[in-house]
Amino acid sequence: VQLVESGGGLVQPGGSLRLSCTASGFTLRSYVMKWYRQAPGKEREWVATIFTFGGSTNYADSVKGRFTISRDDAKNTVYLQMNTLKPEDTAVYYCNAIRDRNNYWGQGTQVTVSS
Repeated sequence: VQLVESGGGLVQPGGSLRLSCTASGFTLRSYVMKWYRQAPGKEREWVATIFTFGGSTNYADSVKGRFTISRDDAKNTVYLQMNTLKPEDTAVYYCNAIRDRNNYWGQGTQVTVSS
């Protein structure tokens, strides 16, 4: 069972990145999927959630209108499209899969927003 994030990197303020989170060893379709982030010296914070069966979404106020979470169950992958990035978005981004007592985390991908 594994979640692997990818797509992080260095981007200038105002730029965009798309993060991916791909599962192996289990099927994402029945899992609620979340993205979190952790900046240096700060606690991990929730960023976005996408539910199953219709895929309704929720976002933290700090990213609402700039980030979009989506899922492609056929590819066993969840995405986080990040637009209009700000320096304060700099963090390690983690994906999280939850169903019943199952709670899986990826290893994280670094996003750095800097000029």
